[in-house]
Amino acid sequence: MLRTSRLLTTRRLLPHGYSQVACKRLQYAQYSHAARSAEGRPRVHAYSQDSLSGWLHSSGLLQHSPALRNAGPALLYQNALRYEPGTAISSTGALIATSGKKTGRSPRDKRVVEEASTVDDVWWGPVNKKLSGESFSANYDRAVSYLNTRERLYVFDGYAGWDPKYRIKVRVVCARAYHSLFMNNMLIRPTQEELENFGEPDFTIFNAGQCAADPHVEGVESETSVAISFERKQMVILGTEYAGEMKKGVFTVMHYLMPKTGVLSLHSSCNEGPDGDVSLFFGLSGTGKTTLSADPQRLLIGDDEHVWTESGVFNIEGGCYAKTIDLSAEKEPEIFNAIRFGSILENVTYNPLTHTADYSDCSITENTRCAYPIEFIPSAKVPCVGGKPQNIVLLTCDAFGVLPPVAKLTPAQAMYHFISGYTAKLAGTEEGVTEPEATFSACFGQPFLVWHPVKYAQMLAQKMQENNVNVWLVNTGWNGGAYGVGKRISLKYSRAIIDAIHSGELQDAEYSTYGVFNLQIPTAVFNVPAKVLDPSQAWEGTPEEFNTTISKLAHLFQANFKEYADKATPDIIAAGPRL
Repeated sequence: MLRTSRLLTTRRLLPHGYSQVACKRLQYAQYSHAARSAEGRPRVHAYSQDSLSGWLHSSGLLQHSPALRNAGPALLYQNALRYEPGTAISSTGALIATSGKKTGRSPRDKRVVEEASTVDDVWWGPVNKKLSGESFSANYDRAVSYLNTRERLYVFDGYAGWDPKYRIKVRVVCARAYHSLFMNNMLIRPTQEELENFGEPDFTIFNAGQCAADPHVEGVESETSVAISFERKQMVILGTEYAGEMKKGVFTVMHYLMPKTGVLSLHSSCNEGPDGDVSLFFGLSGTGKTTLSADPQRLLIGDDEHVWTESGVFNIEGGCYAKTIDLSAEKEPEIFNAIRFGSILENVTYNPLTHTADYSDCSITENTRCAYPIEFIPSAKVPCVGGKPQNIVLLTCDAFGVLPPVAKLTPAQAMYHFISGYTAKLAGTEEGVTEPEATFSACFGQPFLVWHPVKYAQMLAQKMQENNVNVWLVNTGWNGGAYGVGKRISLKYSRAIIDAIHSGELQDAEYSTYGVFNLQIPTAVFNVPAKVLDPSQAWEGTPEEFNTTISKLAHLFQANFKEYADKATPDIIAAGPRL
């Protein structure tokens, strides 16, 4: 039997691009995913199969053959290639899979069950639409009935949350090898001992995405339904095979449970510098969270979902889910090199002769993705935990081209922009979005909020005050003009700005006041043209066009904030744009 000691981490990056811990973790993961029998033949883990069979039976799943529990990548590759049309292996060893008709999340089809134990906690409305318990049961029965018709069922047991004090046990039941491998990458993979003693899950996802939902069920408005019951501790997926629904379902659960226990869940990426300084990056899909936090000079704690506790931060996930559109080794080497055996390329096209992925092709969707274990990033910090943050970066993708590439925020401005969550939805991240459109997403993650946004904002304000955190607004969107006229801010400029934040350069920089938004912008940043730093100077149209555009955006900010003004303090309201 394999014996392991608890893995320790190191802040120092080692040669050849691999941290010592990442190497150890990968070796252990490879063992646990492909243990060998005495005869030397690969076998699938079947720990407590009798217990699992009993649990499946009690859930209504009467499978004829044992479910494949925590199957390793090699077996999942084999089954995906054999039974799932459109699957292939890329030239670098990643599994290429397709998600069918749905290539992004379906937020309009998300439902939360109205239950006595949680009804007063949930922020009901467009984000959290109510579903009755009876309708959830109908969805559940439909999902289980479908899963019972499948020849193969996959079960993956893993954890959400790297801090043992706060983590939850998550079980995924699905009928596609692609989905099982995806959650193997995105959840925290248990050790052999942890799997043997996993017990009952704290939350279960029943993914019957190949089966359409029934629109005749009350509260179900299409053939897609993604429903969560906090009381039953279950999520049911129907009518969408997009794997990201599972990932964000787990985050939604943690986004409810963590504040309930007094700690702050965050839609953010996180990394740590050589001296232990921790930075959080807030932002929606396409704003640069994954890209900018994958810094070879800093340890990656996580790229998307975290929790801030009394002692520091921890990652919720065990992997990364990076956008791959226009991906290149030159621009994003760490992500590019993470695409290898064990990773999943989702909705990516490839050369039929060489199987080389074509990251420039968006014929299937703009929202092409890769899911990989976090240890595939050479600078990953495993376990994925860190100290208390010193810098917070609010990332936005401004489609109007009038927000500066970087501004230093006061505490009141930080709260205003956190609650506002302005960005542009980028093509493909949600069904029906084909070009960037201005939007406001409270707390930079409105689709995943369960509590009212002000609850998260108040908890963040308290953390910022207690830890004297620096907060920066960083625009990775357009410069020189609005979308269609200006250009997207160069990634090398955004990286230079983040480097200046971490080096302390921007702490000592000279600042000027930026007009309508009353922001403090630096007059110089190393390796960034001065003209780029001031959108009014970079603007390629007339001054009148600039003033009209910035006024339009300011009006949008003001109109959006009216929804939260009754619960915001006067200094936060005053921190917004002034016309």
